[in-house]
Amino acid sequence: MSKPALAVSTIYGAGLLQGFAFVLIPALGTLLKGAPYNLSASDYGSLFLPMTAGAIISALTAGALDRRVGADGVFRLGLVGNTLALLLLIGSVPYAGHWIAYAMLLAETALLGLGFGFNLSAINHLAAMLFPQRETAAVTLLNAVIGGSTALSPLILSLFEATHHWWLWPVALIAGFAAVLGLSAALHKSHAGSSSAIVDAVRAPPLWVFALAVLIYAIVEGTFGSWAALYVSGSHHLPSHYGAWALSAFWGAMTMFRLVFSLVPPRWAPPQVLYRASPVAMAACFLALPFMSTHWGLIGTFAGAGAACSIYYPYSMSFALHAYSRRQTQAAGLLVAALMSGEGIGSYALGPLQGSLSLSRIYGLSALWSLPLLGLAYWLSRADAGQTGKPNNPDAVINKT
Repeated sequence: MSKPALAVSTIYGAGLLQGFAFVLIPALGTLLKGAPYNLSASDYGSLFLPMTAGAIISALTAGALDRRVGADGVFRLGLVGNTLALLLLIGSVPYAGHWIAYAMLLAETALLGLGFGFNLSAINHLAAMLFPQRETAAVTLLNAVIGGSTALSPLILSLFEATHHWWLWPVALIAGFAAVLGLSAALHKSHAGSSSAIVDAVRAPPLWVFALAVLIYAIVEGTFGSWAALYVSGSHHLPSHYGAWALSAFWGAMTMFRLVFSLVPPRWAPPQVLYRASPVAMAACFLALPFMSTHWGLIGTFAGAGAACSIYYPYSMSFALHAYSRRQTQAAGLLVAALMSGEGIGSYALGPLQGSLSLSRIYGLSALWSLPLLGLAYWLSRADAGQTGKPNNPDAVINKT
C-alpha cells in the first residue's frame, strides 16, 4: 500500500473505530442495568458525566498539546485513551455487581471521553491536510464514517450479546485501535505552524464564532436526536418501534447525506449555498413536526431533519480549519468541545422545559434557532470564500523517510 493510501486508511479507520467505541455504554444500557451489573438508573446516568467532561477537556487542550507533540502525537494519545477505556470495560466483567466494577466503568467512560476529544481534534485536522483541494469533502466524509459506525455499533454488539459473549466486540475494537496505532507511523510529525507556507486567512472571523455556530447547531441536533423516540412513541402514543424507526431515520439520513455531499463536486453543490440552506431546512422540519400525526409523516420528517443537519457541523469544521490553517488542531478541538457541550444542552435541558411546555410546542419554538444559525452560516461561508491561505499539501502528513 502506498504511503498516501496508508495515511488515509489510518485516519479514516480511526474515525470508524471511534464511532464504534463511543456508543458502547449506551448500547450496553440494558445489560448494565440488569444482572450481573445491576446498576441503578442514577448510577447508569452518572456514567455519561465523565465521558462528556473528558471529551470537552481533551478537545480544549488538544491545541496546546499539538504545539508540543504535533497532531500525530495528539492522535496517538486519542488511540491510547480509547484502548485503555476498552480494556477497563472488559476488565470490569469479573467484578460485575461489585463497587469495583462501577469504579472501573466510571474510569472507562472518562478515558473514552478523553480519547474521543483527542482523536477527533487530530483526525479532522489530518483529513483536511490530506486533501487540500477538497478539505470540505474530506471532513464531511470523515464525519459520515463516524456517524455510520455509531449507528452500526449497537447492531453489531447485539449479535455478540446473542451469543452471550458481548465482550468480544470490545476485544475486536482493541485489536482495531492497536492496528491503527501501529499504522500511525505513516503520519509525519507535523507541529502546528511549522511550515512557512501555511498562512491563516486574511480577516477570518474569530475562532469563537465558529465554536458558537457549532454549539447552537449541536443544541438543534440534540433536540432532534435525543427526543425523537419519546416524541413519536410518547407524545403521539404510537408503538415504541415507530419511535425507534424515527430515531434511526434521523441518524441514517444524516449519515447518508454527509456521504453524498462529500462525493458531489463543489461546482454542482456549492458548500456556501448548502451551508446557508441548512438552517432553513432545520426550521422547516421543526415547524412541520407539530402538524404530523401519522407514523410515516413523523418518521419522514425526522429523516428530513437528519438531511438538514447533515452538513452544518462538518462544513463549520472545514471552514474553521481553512481559516486557521496554522492552528488546525486547536480549531478542531474547540469545535469538538462546542459540539459536546451543545449536545448536552440539547439532550438534557429539554427535560425540565417539559414541565411547562409540551414537546410539540418546544419543537415548534426550536425553529428560532435557525435565525442565529443562518446569520452565522452567511458570515462564516462568506469569509471562507475570500480566504488566501490553504492547508498543507498531502505530503505534509506523509512520512517521506
